[in-house]
Amino acid sequence: MSRTKLIVMTTTTIALLALSAVASNAWADRNQIDRRGATPTQRDGGRIFDNRYNHNRYYPARGQVVPSVPRASRSVRYRGTPYYFNEGSWYRPTGPRFTVVAPPFGLVVPFLPSFYTTIWVGGMPYYYADNVYYRWLPQERGYVVSNPPDDNQVSTSLPSGDDQLFVYPKNGQNAEQQSTDRYECHTWAADQTRYDPSQPYGGTSPQQASDQRAAYFRAMTACLEGRGYSVR
Repeated sequence: MSRTKLIVMTTTTIALLALSAVASNAWADRNQIDRRGATPTQRDGGRIFDNRYNHNRYYPARGQVVPSVPRASRSVRYRGTPYYFNEGSWYRPTGPRFTVVAPPFGLVVPFLPSFYTTIWVGGMPYYYADNVYYRWLPQERGYVVSNPPDDNQVSTSLPSGDDQLFVYPKNGQNAEQQSTDRYECHTWAADQTRYDPSQPYGGTSPQQASDQRAAYFRAMTACLEGRGYSVR
């Protein structure tokens, strides 16, 4: 065999092996994404329609790079890195720009997005938006970004009653004051009723949970209204 033919065959073999490796890596990446669990979303240009749990909201697609964050964004730091939060979407600085990202597990934010969906896991409420799950963490006075629960344990129907309070700051209280008032009213209501919604079944038995939940939210409503909020 001539030297020229040998070089051509060797080059061709290397190229085929490289293509095979690329295809194998792409297949592995796709399988990794599949193993994480497909999110029931629909892509619309640069936006994602999130219909998990009938959430039915549009969000910017993860990985999208934008020149600036929305004007109403709030900044939250986690392990020295700033993250910007706006109506359920999260952004992280990438040089002079910002990338749409998933927030890290363990990050605590003092507020929920305006639109979220409540799901139940073992009697405990989780709050869902844009493929992110939040749980109320009283000791942190905020909501912690949590690992996704097992779908087999998730219920979208409330055990009984409704746990959502729609609170409007009639006196123009800022976000920091709202967070403080919510926390202090939560602490007072939980102490008065012995019901804590951040615990499975409120820290009571399933048989007592319904009545004590109702008492807790009556106490929360009274406390917040006394501080200048409209509560529904």
